[in-house]
Amino acid sequence: MTKLETVDYADGDTALRGLFANPRGTARAAITIYPTFMNTTPGVEEKALRLVEEGYAVFIGDFYGPAAPSTFDEAFTAMETLTSDPAAMRTRLRASLDTMRKLTNAIPQLAIGYCLGGKAVLEMAREGQDLVAVASFHGLLDTPLPASDKIKQRILVCHGDADAMVPRAQVLAFWEEMDAADADWHFHSYAGVDHGFTMPVRFDGAANPAFDKSAEQQSWNAMLALFNECLD
Repeated sequence: MTKLETVDYADGDTALRGLFANPRGTARAAITIYPTFMNTTPGVEEKALRLVEEGYAVFIGDFYGPAAPSTFDEAFTAMETLTSDPAAMRTRLRASLDTMRKLTNAIPQLAIGYCLGGKAVLEMAREGQDLVAVASFHGLLDTPLPASDKIKQRILVCHGDADAMVPRAQVLAFWEEMDAADADWHFHSYAGVDHGFTMPVRFDGAANPAFDKSAEQQSWNAMLALFNECLD
């Protein structure tokens, strides 16, 4: 059975610890996974292992290092600290991509993210990182550093239309930003679906009332289809 192995890396003086796994045989591509604002969770790790079964190498990045939160309140504070300095946040996010490239060499690079991780992959696309495509699941769409050049990566955003963390005005602003950057973007919005819809359980193991089986499956299939299209 495939297991995720710990990988130590760093962002400057901040020690970080990610999780990595390779598929059997040759990986068709590498996927860096940015987790939720709680950092990695059993739900995120389950998604990673599903991708390994699809033939991808995976690496779950670390947002916080030794300051990783264990409660909702700690996570919210840690997220606010991380996002308060957008340039430093991008440096932290790049450390995960750089580590994955070292682990997998020259194969195509992709990235996906959940919640804060969804924001992370969009930030990497805005910055022009060498990624074939990115997929955001119930991700935050706003940014203080909008794209200033053409976005070359394919972009998929899977969004719950009832997500109170991402009001419709933010959605429309994102669309306009993507158009201005001449991006190739797909935006899937699921009616009546709330934030966190891909995760059956919360970080503490309790059932997640926002989980939506249909939206989870539709969004997963959309990601696989896009990646297949980009890699064929």
